[in-house]
Amino acid sequence: MHLPRISVAFSLIALATLVAVPASADLVATKGGARLVGKVTKITGGLVYLSTDYAGDLAIKQSEVTALTTDAPVVVRLAAGTTLQGTVAAAGGGLTITGAGGQQVAQVGEVAATWLPGGEDPQVAAMKQALAAQQRHWAYEATMDVTGKRGNTSQLGTAASFRATLKTAQDALQFYTGYDREVAAGKKSADQFKAGIDYANNFSGKYSWYARNEGGFDRIKDINLYNTAAAGLGYDFFKEPKHVATGRAGLSFRYEGYGNPTQADLQSMGLDVGFSHEWELATAKLVNRLSYVPAFEDFGNFHFTHETFYELPLANPSWKLRLGVNNDYNSKPGPGVESLDTGYFTRLVLNWK
Repeated sequence: MHLPRISVAFSLIALATLVAVPASADLVATKGGARLVGKVTKITGGLVYLSTDYAGDLAIKQSEVTALTTDAPVVVRLAAGTTLQGTVAAAGGGLTITGAGGQQVAQVGEVAATWLPGGEDPQVAAMKQALAAQQRHWAYEATMDVTGKRGNTSQLGTAASFRATLKTAQDALQFYTGYDREVAAGKKSADQFKAGIDYANNFSGKYSWYARNEGGFDRIKDINLYNTAAAGLGYDFFKEPKHVATGRAGLSFRYEGYGNPTQADLQSMGLDVGFSHEWELATAKLVNRLSYVPAFEDFGNFHFTHETFYELPLANPSWKLRLGVNNDYNSKPGPGVESLDTGYFTRLVLNWK
């Protein structure tokens, strides 16, 4: 009387077992006794990569793997240099690779790399990626802003800048220039030009060396010509793909030639201290830059600059809106000239490569 019920129960259990076990899957067995089922996507760098439905993508130490099977052909490159394509099965403590050309027996440790047919050797792909990271590519940036006012008072201000950067994972070369002019009520309140070059090389981990040179004029501060040449060491306080903070310290030579004949020109060695911080947020970018250059002949004679801006992308990602503030402080300016200039700006930025 109970036999039909028992038969039905066993049939249901068997059906559930067939449903629970994948019809086709790869298997990775480890020294600890684990038997992991999934899809072996590749072996490279001493790791076996297994994609699973139950635990996502796993990376298993190849030294811990005792057996491996694949239900579909894979490309296998052995440490000896032999490359062949076929299914992999566990056999006698090792592996048997069965393909169109026959069988090849190897130990798990002898497998240098595997990848799916039609794909690329992971080590070759890694080499290509490393070479691509070292290739130099120019990136360009141009900014422009115009402000004006008419009525009881008149005002017109224009500012433009250009920057070209040649950058790799190892070093960065920058050329930059900028001009700022403002006339308010018929009187110039800004008339400044600068051009410079900056090179930095990360020679060891967080450490780098740099060399830079900047020259130009600032007629409002009665500087007909200035030039600052500097070189020194840099240190990355942190360096992530989208968040970098770098400090610099070195020696400089600073020259400032004044238009007023009663003001002695400055020619002096000095220090060069700087800090830069760039943080790319989800939809914006924050940048801070500081520079402090005191003269050895008089540490009370120094030039300090600061710039902070917040950058927002527009509809076209090549165009951005930059909101910021800058400060330019010369501790000993010419007679009748203020030491500090502070500017607030809203600029359009165009980036291209």
